[in-house]
Amino acid sequence: MFVDPVYSGDSQKMLIAIIPVYSGDNQKMLIAHYSCTSSMEPVFVHSEGKNKCKIIVDQDFKTKAGFEKLAKLSSLENLDLSDNIFNNSILSTLGGLTSLKSLYLGYNGLTGTIHVDDLKHLKNLEKLDISYNELDSFVTHSGFQRVSVLGKIKVLDLEFNLFNSSILPSLGVLSSLKIINLRSNNMSGSLHRGGWCELPYLQELDLSENDLKGSLPSCVGNLTSIRLLDLSYNQLNENLTSSPIINLAALEYLFVSHNHLEIPISLVSFYNQSKLKISPSISNLTELSWLFLDNNLFVGELPDSLCTLSNLDSMYISNNQFSGRLPRLMGNMSNLTHVVMFSNHFEGPIPVEFCKLDNLESLDLSENNISGTIPSCFNPSRIKHVHLNRNSLRGSLSGAFYNNSSLVSLDLSNNILSGKIPRWIGSLSILSILLLKSNHFEGEIPVQICQLKKLSMLDLSQNTFSGRIPTCLHDISSDSSYEKSYLTPTFRPAVDYSPWNFVKGSNFLGPHEYELHFAYVQQQTLFTTKHRSYSYKGNILDYMSGVDLSCNLLTGEIPAGIGNLSEIRALNLSHNNISGSIPATFSGLKQIESLDLSYNSLSGGIPPQLIELGSLAVFSVAHNDLSGTTPDQKAQFATFEASSYEGNPLLCGPPLPKSCTENVPTPTRQKDLDRQGEDDGFLDTEAFYTILPYFSKVDAYNLVLL
Repeated sequence: MFVDPVYSGDSQKMLIAIIPVYSGDNQKMLIAHYSCTSSMEPVFVHSEGKNKCKIIVDQDFKTKAGFEKLAKLSSLENLDLSDNIFNNSILSTLGGLTSLKSLYLGYNGLTGTIHVDDLKHLKNLEKLDISYNELDSFVTHSGFQRVSVLGKIKVLDLEFNLFNSSILPSLGVLSSLKIINLRSNNMSGSLHRGGWCELPYLQELDLSENDLKGSLPSCVGNLTSIRLLDLSYNQLNENLTSSPIINLAALEYLFVSHNHLEIPISLVSFYNQSKLKISPSISNLTELSWLFLDNNLFVGELPDSLCTLSNLDSMYISNNQFSGRLPRLMGNMSNLTHVVMFSNHFEGPIPVEFCKLDNLESLDLSENNISGTIPSCFNPSRIKHVHLNRNSLRGSLSGAFYNNSSLVSLDLSNNILSGKIPRWIGSLSILSILLLKSNHFEGEIPVQICQLKKLSMLDLSQNTFSGRIPTCLHDISSDSSYEKSYLTPTFRPAVDYSPWNFVKGSNFLGPHEYELHFAYVQQQTLFTTKHRSYSYKGNILDYMSGVDLSCNLLTGEIPAGIGNLSEIRALNLSHNNISGSIPATFSGLKQIESLDLSYNSLSGGIPPQLIELGSLAVFSVAHNDLSGTTPDQKAQFATFEASSYEGNPLLCGPPLPKSCTENVPTPTRQKDLDRQGEDDGFLDTEAFYTILPYFSKVDAYNLVLL
């Protein structure tokens, strides 16, 4: 049974949503709308305040009877049927909604072709959202000019469908269009001229995440009202200096990342911009807030004139071929929040003027040729993420980052930094990632590192740290962090299409009122663990925690408290001179997947409790002074080969070829073996260089956990 929506006179203006509600095997519909009255007598009513109610009604999808009654709501202005399982036939039932201004049909089962004739009576329609379906074309029995009856449409959202490139020319008759969203469709090849180039009011065009190639047609320059153009994630390969984009005088936001574009950084051909004022005098770019040029083929140096962009908030120019020194005048860009410039050819020092960037939250200069020292004054109060790995930085940390309470990730790996880890490291109260791998750091690991209660990834490998492992290391909590997973923030332009815009009493919200929605780039992290390099990204990074102290000069015993790190997934203490026994408390490493204690001076037996480690995939205690029997061949330990135990003369049992029933060496013989071990040194050089390939490939957040 279909319950009629109730309204009083013409007061019925909005049907907010019809979404499926399941009760047993009976499919029902939930209708929420305004202007309801207490006289309604549906089976279930839930009041949501004055003049608002929800009605649960039965709906037979096999008939159109219910929607024929819906179509009688001739005063209805806004209808949201998104997130349902309707098919294309729903359109033919809506012809009576002659006052309709917005129609939301996203996330349904619409497929194939939309017949424009089904919409011909919706002459007041301003917003049509049929996104996230499987539509591929519009057709009409009366020629495509018939679509001109929809001449009031201002917003057309077709994202995540199957439309090809022919859709654009057919939209030229919709002269009122202000926003076209064709993100992630089947558009391929070159764009061709057509009426879409003549749309006088078009302000936002999103063609991102398609397979467009070649160059843009010259008619793009006729889009004189366009403010936002998103061409990112395509295969475009033109030179922007000769592109028709240079004629788009109203352009404010240009997204061209992940293409094959070429352009000199001077951008001298962009001489007509009044908002995106890229001109021979680049200092006129006074309104530019975000610059996205990443993943292209840009070359040359950054001009000093770029640094006069006082409103620039974010600069994303990674994965290009920029070169030269970082401009000192960047220190004058006081509004800079995010500077992401990794994987270029920048050289020279980090300008001391960067110390003035107090609003900076993210700085990524990794994978360049940056040299010199980290300015001791560099300590922005809001800085969250600093990535300087894979450069040629020298010197000590000195005062940089001192007492910073905002820093979440600090990656200084693969440089030539030296000195000791400063004791103030413990003041970085929310630090989650600390990567100092492959430098020349020395001295003892400071106990203050144990104050980092949120630390989940610690890599101090390939340095010359000495002394004992801090007994308090178990105090780090390995807490996961949202900030850790989403390290680099970005923005995506989008119109707020929610019908609640109308509820607030506003009329159509045109592109002039669109907002840039804040989002996050999921950060990708490369770990070498389980003898392979794995890439972790986004939320998965929350579940990855590890400690790598390998390839140092550490001595003393392994603190038993490390066994309390129940959430840790990888622990690498190999290639040190650690002595004593393997703590039985290691059975508490419940999440451990990779445990490497090889190439040390450990003695005693292997705790049998380790067979309780059900997640352990890689285990090595090779080349120590262990004795006794190997753990029972049960659970995970049934999968480990002899290489996990080799180099321990007094160790016996499977999978080693040595049986525990054989005679053990005499004390005299054992002393000879010990003396031979001392002559060889604690580090097997040949074996050490054998594992070096694991260290040769370094990427952002590369943690070696063999």
